[in-house]
Amino acid sequence: MSNITLPDYLTFASEMQSAGLAVNPSELHGLLTGMLSGGLSLTDKSWQPLIFDYTNEGMGWPDKALQQAQKTLDATIKELTGTDMELSLLLPDEEASASLFDMADGVADWINHFISGLGLVNANLKQASNQAKEALSDLEEMAKLGIDEDDDLQEQAVLLEQVIEHIKVCVLTIHAEFGQKPAQVESNPTIH
Repeated sequence: MSNITLPDYLTFASEMQSAGLAVNPSELHGLLTGMLSGGLSLTDKSWQPLIFDYTNEGMGWPDKALQQAQKTLDATIKELTGTDMELSLLLPDEEASASLFDMADGVADWINHFISGLGLVNANLKQASNQAKEALSDLEEMAKLGIDEDDDLQEQAVLLEQVIEHIKVCVLTIHAEFGQKPAQVESNPTIH
């Protein structure tokens, strides 16, 4: 089993900025995770035209940025379809010299783009179970959260970590209902 991991936030952000893309790594990762959770195919490149339209007026991405996006997608597929029920969020962190406010903004960006990703793949949210609808509602509320500079920042950092953990549970709940499973992929062999 290969050790596929998310790209480094700063490297990816720099690559996206130099390519002139109107998206940051948190936004892209949220978008891709939402698309996967909404039922995006795990085996083809159908995600590329969707992100090109969404982020770059339909124009393709430069190779390095696209390779980083593919690495992000691969790592996310591995986590969402794995058995350990773990999910990482690509967010600004201390290594990226991110403040608590930057991290909170990254969380909001991630959630908003996750929800957009569900929409891009036309996930049938009207037919969702009550659990999935509640998870989506929780995500919408968490996207509105912010950090108050007048409050105890250490306490808010702990609360932000709790919010991030709850985001993961909500995403896994939605993915369990709408996302493709590896067994579905294997049962539909490609015919050449």
